[in-house]
Amino acid sequence: MTIEDYIERNATTYPDQIAVVCNNEKCTYKALHERIKRRAIELKEANFRDGQIVCLRANSSIDFLVDYFALHLIGCVVAPMEKDMSELSFQKISSELCPHPVPKGSADILYTTGTTGKSKGVIISHQAIIADAENLIDGQGFSHELAFVVNGPLNHIGSLSKIYPIVMLGATIIIVDGLKDLNKFFDAFDYPAPKMATFLVPASIRILIQLGAGRLSSLSDKMDFIETGAAAISHSDMMSLCQLLPTTRLYNTYASTETGIISTYNYNDGRCEVGCLGKPMKHSQIMITDKGLIACKGKTLMSGYVGDSERTASVLKDGVLYTSDIGMLDNEGMLHLTGREDDVINVGGFKVAPTEVEDAALSFPEVKDCVCIPVDHIITGKALKLLVVMKEGKGLNRKALALHLKSKLESYKIPMLYSEVEKVERTFNGKINRKYYTDAVSAAKF
Repeated sequence: MTIEDYIERNATTYPDQIAVVCNNEKCTYKALHERIKRRAIELKEANFRDGQIVCLRANSSIDFLVDYFALHLIGCVVAPMEKDMSELSFQKISSELCPHPVPKGSADILYTTGTTGKSKGVIISHQAIIADAENLIDGQGFSHELAFVVNGPLNHIGSLSKIYPIVMLGATIIIVDGLKDLNKFFDAFDYPAPKMATFLVPASIRILIQLGAGRLSSLSDKMDFIETGAAAISHSDMMSLCQLLPTTRLYNTYASTETGIISTYNYNDGRCEVGCLGKPMKHSQIMITDKGLIACKGKTLMSGYVGDSERTASVLKDGVLYTSDIGMLDNEGMLHLTGREDDVINVGGFKVAPTEVEDAALSFPEVKDCVCIPVDHIITGKALKLLVVMKEGKGLNRKALALHLKSKLESYKIPMLYSEVEKVERTFNGKINRKYYTDAVSAAKF
């Protein structure tokens, strides 16, 4: 079955169940199925055809979901695009994608964020979508009674993948357009459902802790679970969330556009292990290579990079996808992530994962955000520099911050240089845009 088959089934099994809520509009499964069928007829009459790649702006709306499912229904492959992308960029990507063939059974082309290089178009099959959904249902306890608040961009696997288990179970999706308006986000949890959940990138979690801790805490009895992913969450934010939501399951998930949803860990388990991403889910396997890198196997893997067989062959071999993520499996079989091979900074022969430095810095009470970058050094080749965003009303005390880091890190991991900045550059899904800082250092900006 495809996700569209489940919508059709739900239209009969749960016809009056609310499928999607967005702003003041509600749509039942019966109404959603009828809208998708009508839209599919319109698209066919407009000469959209089986196997055609169609770029679609991923607006936070019911109309987007109707178009997305209708295109699948007639056999098209959907490439969801950032909703605010310029028309020139949209047309350029569309014209580049159209000539490329894709394997039979392809559903989507999702673009990576390109934090360390050029963004890549990843081919996702209908099989992978179903496997991702079943992984989430089995691993995180999605249920028919759940109302899930989707607040992130629907062109990225983090938020888009949460649509799948909700649809499979005939539960409810509540769409909110990001966290630009915190009141709207919190108001979404007034929905009359016995259980609610959401997905939040770490940057959004930090915003909610800093600006909405009281309102977040008030949801403790209703919030079934919160999942995070896409970037590393700091240990201090993990601890804060556990204190605010003591009875809520809080998941840290290992997933990527290429691998799909692989493993998850409820860190509100009394241990709150930083960097832990749990055991592999039902359709996934994890291996650690001789170089200490994570490799994955299972039904959730991508089919390849669109139009780039050489790059595909370099990471996908004999049904195993080799990542650039550095990790280990503990005695319980749980995955621990320590950084990315591309991000590691070599300081005089010592290898430093910038995420470890950033996590330690974020535990300093006056630090709001930070990024650790490499800069040239005449003796060690590279040195560490910490760019810090301070909390309102606080100034950077370099000595105090360095002493704090000294209590948490080995000496070679302590930055040599410190600078206060207004913000940390991040991608739309909350990841630090390390490519921005690499380019900036090359241009001697920092």
